[in-house]
Amino acid sequence: METKRQYEVVFIVDPTADDEVSKLTENFTQIVTDQGGVVTKAETMGKRQLAYEILHHKDGTFVLLEIEGSGREIAELERRMRVNDRVLRYITVRVDEDRRRADKLKERRARKAAKRPSQGGGGHQRRGAAMEFADAAE
Repeated sequence: METKRQYEVVFIVDPTADDEVSKLTENFTQIVTDQGGVVTKAETMGKRQLAYEILHHKDGTFVLLEIEGSGREIAELERRMRVNDRVLRYITVRVDEDRRRADKLKERRARKAAKRPSQGGGGHQRRGAAMEFADAAE
């Protein structure tokens, strides 16, 4: 039984290969679809400065891919990125459990907000001893 999992893949492309970024992204998307996965989002995040020098490059073009698949296509994608000279770095993160946890927290907060009685006049008003003393003096 193969379960569909969600992954985010970010890779950094050599800054001298600006014209090849879209071709490289399409190529990686094709690899994923050939392996049975689905690319739900492909976004070029643009040229950015790197935190440290990688292979004598101080900047690179960042690309984000959101992928749904079993994991087999991720292994193939990472293998292809490893041998590609234009890809400086890549990272793959499995995000399905994190998103599920975030959705659960969001539901819990919504239920708590629905249970809470609505406050008139802008919410709780805290009264200190000085305010109570002033009211008593009047």
